[in-house]
Amino acid sequence: MNSILERLENPGFPLAEIRDDFSYLKLPGDPIIYFDNAATTQRPEPVLKSVVNFYRSENGNPLRGAHRLGNLATEAMFESRKTVANFINAKEKEIIFTKNASESLNLISYVWALNNLKPKDQILITRMEHHSNCVNWQFVAEKTGAELIYIDINDHDYTLDMADYEAKLSDKTKIVAFTAASNVLGCIPDSKKIISMAKSVNAITVVDAAQFIPHAKVDVKDLDCDFLVFSGHKMLAPFGIGVLYGKQELLNEMPPFLYGGEMIEYVDDYSSSFTGLPYKYEAGTQDVGGMVGLAAAIKYIEKIGMNNIAAYEHALTSYAYEQMKQLDFVDIYHAKQNNTAPVLAFNVKNAHPHDVASILDYYGVAVRAGHHCAQPLHRRLGLNSTNRASFAFYNTKEEVDLFIDALKNVLNIMHLD
Repeated sequence: MNSILERLENPGFPLAEIRDDFSYLKLPGDPIIYFDNAATTQRPEPVLKSVVNFYRSENGNPLRGAHRLGNLATEAMFESRKTVANFINAKEKEIIFTKNASESLNLISYVWALNNLKPKDQILITRMEHHSNCVNWQFVAEKTGAELIYIDINDHDYTLDMADYEAKLSDKTKIVAFTAASNVLGCIPDSKKIISMAKSVNAITVVDAAQFIPHAKVDVKDLDCDFLVFSGHKMLAPFGIGVLYGKQELLNEMPPFLYGGEMIEYVDDYSSSFTGLPYKYEAGTQDVGGMVGLAAAIKYIEKIGMNNIAAYEHALTSYAYEQMKQLDFVDIYHAKQNNTAPVLAFNVKNAHPHDVASILDYYGVAVRAGHHCAQPLHRRLGLNSTNRASFAFYNTKEEVDLFIDALKNVLNIMHLD
């Protein structure tokens, strides 16, 4: 605990200055303790200013106009793609901009999976998946006749059951799709090992990094994954901007996902040819403002330092976990491993999560209530729903202490003691 407290006292970055960048902390009325970061993060002033500046002084349609504003918008798109590519160590043409991680996963499902899977092929996903990396594979299985198989979790520590993965992996496995960090249990699977094992049977690997990439460094070349997806809004960027990374050779082989302007090379009356990467998958006018915001968010995170963020958030989550463990009226569902994502799913005994969240909100604490778009996982745990507190680098130990006090008030208000 001493090392945890030391990290919270000395986070490795100017926490007070960082918090000053977040305007939600300055709203009139009582302060908000925002512990719903796994759903979406708050946006710092430098990100907001970058988006406003784009629309004020660089607003043109990219890749089309030959005028100054069109050129500025095109340059903003180019620079944003370069920033994202460098952030995950990819080629610029391997970065496809989408609306969010869900759309990125749908693109893979529609364009690669529907065109390559056949009856008796197998798709492996984990029991921890967000619906975005589950429902799409149900659809693919239904349309192709492939079999959808779930990799289980370990009951004793809420981690991924790698023995179960090894047992279910076979020559029939064509896709292994998995979360890099559970949005409920906080489990961080061994991505490199999962990918390496998948490659031993020539399966395509799809990594949902939406809950991982805001908190730790990602290197797609080191991972050697085939596809990786994430959403901007979970890492300080605006809503409506997401990323699909795909290996160049795979993207080149795949047909377009959407059809329309800018992704074409030549259009005849009854046939068309299509341009190359990455524009082949970016039909129509793109959300350049969102791209600019995502690039600004990446620069903001990198200025703080991914290692600093990871260490501080780990300390904050560990501290909260230790404090919650002392509350005998709280059940916690959190992976028991050295490194976890900064989320804590829990229930107050004999209380509905929505009631708990409403009371916490009365005390100024924002947490999530529900199944967190992970119904198969909750069903596996024997639960209908849970509360979830999720942390970011702009949260503090003092906020955790107030959260713990608010939890005690839940007990008193609902007369559960």
